[in-house]
Amino acid sequence: MPLTNRQRERFRTLAAETDGIDLEVYQRFERDPLEPIIGLGRRDLRLGFFGRDPGRDEVRFNEPFIGAGGQLVRKALYRHLYGEEMPDFDAAEEIGEHFFWINTVPYKPVGNKAWSMKVKRRFHGLVSEVLISHWEGRTLITLGREAFLWFGIDRPEEERDRLEAFWKREDRFENHIDVTLEDAHGKTQTFTLYPLPHPSPLNQTWYRRFPDLLKQRLEQLDVRRDNLTL
Repeated sequence: MPLTNRQRERFRTLAAETDGIDLEVYQRFERDPLEPIIGLGRRDLRLGFFGRDPGRDEVRFNEPFIGAGGQLVRKALYRHLYGEEMPDFDAAEEIGEHFFWINTVPYKPVGNKAWSMKVKRRFHGLVSEVLISHWEGRTLITLGREAFLWFGIDRPEEERDRLEAFWKREDRFENHIDVTLEDAHGKTQTFTLYPLPHPSPLNQTWYRRFPDLLKQRLEQLDVRRDNLTL
């Protein structure tokens, strides 16, 4: 389900007001730096992935979660669903059709550094609106600390503290937590978050463990080829 025209234009307006978009990479691949890279998917998909922001390959292919970290996710999904290794790039794109995809900010930052809280807050209401209005699923695997704590932005202090405390738990990649999200129009929705580490090759602490951690989550959620939709 694509963005509405109003949502797309709102993203473009916010991007035009944002410093730090990696214009050089967008120019290199002849992409519009104001156009959001925001995967989404069918409304009735049961499971979603919530990440940080696009990288170079995401700009190149104009598709989220398709670079090195995204490929790690997609390979684990393919292996889990089909019991064999993902054969090629086409298969990586195809496996993505079974899940909902979205990021905190749908633009690549310079240097692949996480967006500042100011920028994340600027986009928060609109990203929340898209997540709530475009998807009927309520189960999200979050990728990394930035993506997980995004759900505490503009929430009461006790809610932010609750998320911070959960992230500090040693068993955070085995347990889950419910959060309530509010969009710019005051509409709310509760999601269940199943956090995982960020799957970047630069994240040496967790990169090698990530496929097994994702496999554990998929088994925990009983994800099968016959129950991918609501």
